[in-house]
Amino acid sequence: MFIWILAALALLYLLTTYLCFRLAFYVTKKQKTPKEEFEIPPGKIYEPHRDRMVAWMKEVRALPCQEFSIVSHDGLRLYGKYYEYAPGAPMELMFHGYRGNAERDLCGGVQRCFALGRSAFIVDQRTSGKSEGTVISFGINEHQDCLRWMDFLISHFGEDVQIYLTGISMGASTVLMAAGKPLPPQVIGVVADCGFTSAKAIIQKVIRQLHLPAKLLYPFVKWGAKLWGGFELESRSPIESVKNIQIPVIFAHGLTDDFVPWEMSKENFDACGSENKHLCTIPDCGHGLAFVIDPEGYKKALRTFE
Repeated sequence: MFIWILAALALLYLLTTYLCFRLAFYVTKKQKTPKEEFEIPPGKIYEPHRDRMVAWMKEVRALPCQEFSIVSHDGLRLYGKYYEYAPGAPMELMFHGYRGNAERDLCGGVQRCFALGRSAFIVDQRTSGKSEGTVISFGINEHQDCLRWMDFLISHFGEDVQIYLTGISMGASTVLMAAGKPLPPQVIGVVADCGFTSAKAIIQKVIRQLHLPAKLLYPFVKWGAKLWGGFELESRSPIESVKNIQIPVIFAHGLTDDFVPWEMSKENFDACGSENKHLCTIPDCGHGLAFVIDPEGYKKALRTFE
């Protein structure tokens, strides 16, 4: 009888970890946006800005671009698009957020790059767009993809290329984790927009928002990542990685962000080892809307790199 009770508890544990894995990390089906439709992030805070965001997407779709692909460290085919401002111009290597895609999360990004005299290389992260994969890992695998993209840009565009790493939300945390590793000299700056401090911190925050016990449920999420996703959720974090960053970093965050609290960017900023760092906060601004709300202030902050 006792053995059956243990077996039932073990099965319940495995089922719970699998459910947590599916909810937090697994992508069941990629949503491909038809050409006649334009996707904006879900949520009422984005609706007032729909017209501007759709206009940006239309403009970018009309621009010439080149599509490239690489293979990740674990064998996935990943895709990105290059929009050239001018031959030899510095470029931003740009990463979108959790369960997002490049066009939706980075809309306005190409225009911003061009306004600053930069080219844009927009990546569809694993699980998104044409890129392969079914598991999101909160930057654990994604930051290795970022390192691969850096190597590709240097090999394709030449040793003289200048690269800024740019990310929004999970993409910001991804580039911060990548920038904490030894970087080639071609990487000259980082832009981290509304990134979290660690997967643990943001997952526990979301669990609490759902009025559930974070300390009780988080271990199931962590073990779900390991057992079913094949990755260690706490093996790397932005808050630890930024301590090793030596190149310039700009942290941007909306002060009314109710998904990733702006204090997380402040914590990353305080921990950052770079002597050239800047924290740009935007009042009355929700998650991922910094450039939409204050495009001139955003561009002014980025010009501190120059």
